[in-house]
Amino acid sequence: MSTAGADDSVTGGRAVPLEPYEEFAYFPDNAAEYGLELDGAPVVRRVAVDVTPSRRVSALVWGTEPAQMVLIHGGAQNAHTWDTVALALDRPLVAIDLPSHGHSDTLVVPGGGFNGGVRRTEALARDVAVAIRELAPSARLVVGMSLGGLTSIELAASRPELVPRLALIDITPGVNGEKAKAITDFVRGPATFASFDDLLARTVEHNPTRTESSLRRGILHNAEQLPDGSWRWRHRRHDVTFAEDAEIDASARLWDALGHVTAPVLLVRGMRSQSVVDDADQAELLRRVPAARVEHFTEAGHSVQGDMPVELATLLAEFADES
Repeated sequence: MSTAGADDSVTGGRAVPLEPYEEFAYFPDNAAEYGLELDGAPVVRRVAVDVTPSRRVSALVWGTEPAQMVLIHGGAQNAHTWDTVALALDRPLVAIDLPSHGHSDTLVVPGGGFNGGVRRTEALARDVAVAIRELAPSARLVVGMSLGGLTSIELAASRPELVPRLALIDITPGVNGEKAKAITDFVRGPATFASFDDLLARTVEHNPTRTESSLRRGILHNAEQLPDGSWRWRHRRHDVTFAEDAEIDASARLWDALGHVTAPVLLVRGMRSQSVVDDADQAELLRRVPAARVEHFTEAGHSVQGDMPVELATLLAEFADES
């Protein structure tokens, strides 16, 4: 839980101003930046699902009707990465905080992780499956971005009843540590930042095409202020090693899993240099899933939902509603 609030914190005899944070206060800013009209405040609530007696997965539930979509973010992100997409979709959906991210509890990998035990994406998929069964059992589309996409492939292969349609946002099992190096370097940066401005400056440097206002909102959702006024990311850094996941999990095993998925598959590929999907990945996906649909987003990098959220929402709605 963030310590940010309207009051000051006193550390070592000095007052440290805390950055105000209201989780559901930024939707008008999201809408205004992308020209969306809001008919009143959106109905959104945060819920927690028990995945084991001692661990919970947190999620944002949009709307009051049964969820039509499930949105799963990438490594080092959280459910709020989908806010503008959700506003543009204007339909009931669930956006999940992956374990070790956002407000969810830390991931537990049974059997010791990669060394002969359950792999990370398998453990993630098990937790996500519990959340979907409780919050979105009749969803017609599961959307996974980056690490969330690898988790979604795992889910579609092992629990196909939960994934009637699958959309992968700038990810295939061909992504490896080399392709993801820029993202990994960013995630493995400083553990803490002396000020919000320091954290914002690093984030702006990593996302040069995004507006500072959108990045500021993202940081407020994805970081927390400590009592001494410094900042740290919400995600557990030791559990968000994108390169390890890419090199170990995104391999022949997940390619084979994707090849056995019977649900319709959509690949959304960012075409700017920050994308981690290349032509070889796209070709291999079409070889494994010949009926897959591929869409290029020319003004987006890896984070398509951040770079072109309204256009992505339009595509997802169309894909979800196909017969």
